[in-house]
Amino acid sequence: MLKVFDLFCGTGGFSYGFDQSHLGFQTIFGIDAQEISLKTFQLNHTKAWGLQADIRRIRRFEIAEKLNLKKGEVDLIIGGPPCQGFSSIRPFRSSNEDDPRNSLFEEYASFVNFFRPKMFVLENVVGLATHKNGQTLDAIEQCFQQLNYHTEWRIMNAAHYGVPQKRERLILIGAEAGMPIIFPQPTHHGKSPTIGYKHKEKMIESRQMNLFETDQLFPYVSVMDAISDLPDIEAGEEIKEYTQTPKNRYQALLRNQSETLTLHSATAHSKKMLEIISYSGKNIDCIPKHLITSGFSSCYSRLDADAPAVTLTVNFVHPSSNRCIHPTQNRALTPREGARLQSFPDAYQFFGNRTKIIKQIGNAVPPMLGQAIATSVAQAFNL
Repeated sequence: MLKVFDLFCGTGGFSYGFDQSHLGFQTIFGIDAQEISLKTFQLNHTKAWGLQADIRRIRRFEIAEKLNLKKGEVDLIIGGPPCQGFSSIRPFRSSNEDDPRNSLFEEYASFVNFFRPKMFVLENVVGLATHKNGQTLDAIEQCFQQLNYHTEWRIMNAAHYGVPQKRERLILIGAEAGMPIIFPQPTHHGKSPTIGYKHKEKMIESRQMNLFETDQLFPYVSVMDAISDLPDIEAGEEIKEYTQTPKNRYQALLRNQSETLTLHSATAHSKKMLEIISYSGKNIDCIPKHLITSGFSSCYSRLDADAPAVTLTVNFVHPSSNRCIHPTQNRALTPREGARLQSFPDAYQFFGNRTKIIKQIGNAVPPMLGQAIATSVAQAFNL
C-alpha cells in the first residue's frame, strides 16, 4: 500500500481518484481550511485522518507523531495550493519553520521536504504557466530542485481522460532522483479548443498521437452521455428516484452502488429568467437585447448536448454567471448533473446545504482526472 497525503484537499475528489484506481494507493491524511469541504472529505475517505486547519498554523512533526510515520514513509503527496499562494515565492528556507508568513505554496514544499515522499503531484490553474511570464513556475521548479527533486509539468484536459468536461489543469509532478516522471496518455479524443499555450510540448493532446493510436481511443464523453438517464425536471422541482436504467458505460459506472437519487433539484428561476432561458442557445447573442443589460458571451447559454461541458464554475446553477443551461430543458443544471460532469459517483456524499454543495462541486478536481494521473504515477512506482 502506498501512503498518500492530500494537502488543500477540499472535497477530496483528487485523492478519491487515486484511491479508486485500485493500484495500491491509500489516502491516510487530508487537510483543508474549510470545515464544510473537510467534512465531505471525511465522509468519503473513511480510512484517512482529516484535519480542518490553516496549514500555516500546524506542526508537521505532530502530524508525523499522530500517524506514527517516519521520514520517507509517506510515498506520495498530492494537492493544489490556492493560486494566491504563488503571489510572492521566496527562496526555500527550512522545513522546520512554522511561520505564519509562509505562502501556501511554501507550506506544500515544506511538507514535501519534511516527509520526503518518493513523488508528489501538484495541480493548479492553467494560468500558473504564464503568471509573471513564467517566472513563478520557474521559481516553483527551482524550489523543488533545491530539495533534490526533479520535476516536469504538463497542461492536461480532463476530457481526454473520460471526464465529460473540457477542464484544463496544470499538473506538476516531482520525483526523487532515479524515479521516472510519467504523464498519462489520453484515453479519449475529440474536438476541443485549448488555451493555446506557446510551448505545445507542454500540452497533452490526443492529436499529438499517430492515427493508429487515435483509433484506439474512445470518443469524448458528452454532456448527454453523462446525464441523459436522470429524470426530466422543471425549475424549482426536486426528484429523488431514478426513473430509467443507465444508457451507457459512464452512467452505469457513476450509478454503481447508488440506489437513491440525490441532489437532483433545479433552481427556482424567476419568471423573467425563464423567459430568457427559453431563447438560450450557444451564446448570449441568442437572447433578445431587451431582456438583458449586460453579460459575458458565455452567460445565459446552453451546454452542447453532444460535446463535453465547458469548465464548471461555482455558479453552475445561475445562468446569468456562466454557460450552464441544460441542453434540452429550460433550466440550469442541478447539483447532481454538475457532479456527473465532474465525474463524481452518485454515491459520493457531500456535506452541507445545497448552496455549499454546489460550491464544493464547482471547485473540485474531477476524480477521473485523479485516477488517470494515478495510473502513470503507479507506472513510476513499478506497480
